[in-house]
Amino acid sequence: MTSRLNIDRPLGTAAGTTDSLAPRRRSVVKAAAATAGAAALAPLATAHAAHAADGPAFLHGVASGDPLPDGVLLWTRVTPTPDAVPGSGKGPDTDVRWEVAQDKDFRQVVAHGTTTARASADHTVKADVRGLLPANVYYFRFSVEGTQSTASPVGRTRTAPALDAQATGVRFGVVSCSNWEAGYFSAYRHLAARTDLDAVLHLGDYIYEYKTGEYPEAKYVVRQHEPRHEILTLADYRVRHGLHKTDADVTAVHAAHPLIAIWDDHEFANDAWSGGAENHTPGTEGDWAARQQAAKQAYFEWMPVRPSTAGTVYRRLRFGRLADLHLLDLRSFRSQQSTVGNGDVDSPERSITGRAQLDWLKAGLAASDASWKLVGTSVMISPVAFGSLPAHLLEPLAELLGLPTGGLAINVDQWDGYTHDRKELIGHLRDKSIRNTVFLTGDIHMAWANDVPVTAGTYPLSPSAATEFVVTSVTSDNLDDILHVAPNTISTVAEGAIKAANRHVKWLDMDAHGYGVLDVTAERSQMDYYVVSDRRDPAATTSWARSYRTLSGTQKVERVNAPVL
Repeated sequence: MTSRLNIDRPLGTAAGTTDSLAPRRRSVVKAAAATAGAAALAPLATAHAAHAADGPAFLHGVASGDPLPDGVLLWTRVTPTPDAVPGSGKGPDTDVRWEVAQDKDFRQVVAHGTTTARASADHTVKADVRGLLPANVYYFRFSVEGTQSTASPVGRTRTAPALDAQATGVRFGVVSCSNWEAGYFSAYRHLAARTDLDAVLHLGDYIYEYKTGEYPEAKYVVRQHEPRHEILTLADYRVRHGLHKTDADVTAVHAAHPLIAIWDDHEFANDAWSGGAENHTPGTEGDWAARQQAAKQAYFEWMPVRPSTAGTVYRRLRFGRLADLHLLDLRSFRSQQSTVGNGDVDSPERSITGRAQLDWLKAGLAASDASWKLVGTSVMISPVAFGSLPAHLLEPLAELLGLPTGGLAINVDQWDGYTHDRKELIGHLRDKSIRNTVFLTGDIHMAWANDVPVTAGTYPLSPSAATEFVVTSVTSDNLDDILHVAPNTISTVAEGAIKAANRHVKWLDMDAHGYGVLDVTAERSQMDYYVVSDRRDPAATTSWARSYRTLSGTQKVERVNAPVL
């Protein structure tokens, strides 16, 4: 069977199939049933730890990612011997068998193969499976042949619609900023319990690089990560990634849904750019290029993500004729962030994307025949002015956003610090009459719903070229966390001031932690915002907070009174 890729790489496009997709029924099962189903799939590392002493074991769960119409990327890590812990370099290379089936009991196996878990790749393995049917649910598992008690947990995944399919809908969980020390990953658990998602989109800061007690400060640490020091080397990054893959909520969401991920700065170091980072000191922390390469290698080893050309994460996925998803890498090519008083944020010499990536994005947007053009961007593209805030609010916001404490009108780590790139991209959308572009964003630890204006200063008299949905953090500190005050107290003043100064900002929430669910149909794209009750509670509940949508052709967001059912 010949099958073709549905992933558009920066230096070439891949052809697609012409399979059709019949409209499928979407439903959300009751919470009890969904939770039971997720529990059956959740690969809890503790349940397998006893096997490590007996032989090979799968202690870090299973995952899938980057779904195509005819395939999906499968991931796991095998621990071949008890001493072969992440980052150790110990343990023999081990052959691992993978299987894909139409049923979770594996009576109908449709694909299988063998790959090798090598010490040189930290005993992680990936299988890029092809030959599957579009828009289908599959189950997968791994095993080590010739030994006993070595089957991995079972994972569930889903392929994308056929390239030319008139898909009736697509639905993504959307998350960002999961700081281990700041709390528990309950948002992942609640997404794992849903049976209606096509994939989970992670918009960056999957891990954090800090030493223990640095962010948040030590007295507010909920649980300590490993290693305890700031991660600098390949072994360090491997250990930190490995720790995350032992969390029950992390392994549950990976086992339940395919992941589509991009990185932001903390997968490397805070405020990273192409030649360094705010949180990197060459004199004491070594060469930046070596650290960056170590971080990237560990990321691609431990994440179910296909690297695009030159080892970056910018790539394109398609979900029938309904949506093209353009995923950006805003750390590998960007110029250094502007400094206070520099006045160079408008310079055409400075870029957040790099020339090649911006040209790739513009070409992809212009060529897309999909109803919706979704853009995964790790930092906010909408312009935001903070200078009108009172001093007692500007200082904690400066801490949250990485702004100078003396006050600054913009966040130079976002697209606000690279206005020439933004102006070129927004002008491209306007000049080419590209409709229904929706930016999906993380990073800022707040939830936002924005119009993306052509000219912010005259909006709403000037038009909107796109819209943007920003999801809050899974756990990372927001405004009330920094101030240690109750939600919806001080933040209410700040939210009002920001909206007054930025009329394209329709809503923001500076207090909550949680996730989004993006539901896309031909008529509209809607983001439902959910919040968790307490990031410090491993059994935190979740509740719906707000919903906003963009109707086709409008390039504007509007509030909706209920989430999609």
